[in-house]
Amino acid sequence: QVQLVESGGGSVQVGGSLRLSCAVYGSTYRRYCMAWFRQAPGKEREGVATIDNSDYPTYADSVKGRFTISYDNAGNTLQMNSLKPEDTAMYYCAAKAMWFCPSGATERVTEFRYWGQGTQVTVSS
Repeated sequence: QVQLVESGGGSVQVGGSLRLSCAVYGSTYRRYCMAWFRQAPGKEREGVATIDNSDYPTYADSVKGRFTISYDNAGNTLQMNSLKPEDTAMYYCAAKAMWFCPSGATERVTEFRYWGQGTQVTVSS
């Protein structure tokens, strides 16, 4: 049974940084297209970043240049810099069993089979 466990959320002021981690249990994380999604109250879940075995991560336009996704020993991390109030959301780690993320992977939320419980990020001005 594959489990994803997020950590690292919290509250920060505008311009601050947070680092989210996603640990994968029950399988080898390199087998998966991995992604971060976020969902703010009253809004749809949106893709933030993806990483796969190509080592070419992808990012939503809204976070390009500020967020960086990378692998670590347990799964992946999402480094978030220059945070803005609009980054406030619940952040979810997700994975699907593919070596490479297809183009537009995060547009098809339901194709991600494995999800973490979420971690809250709050950015205040």
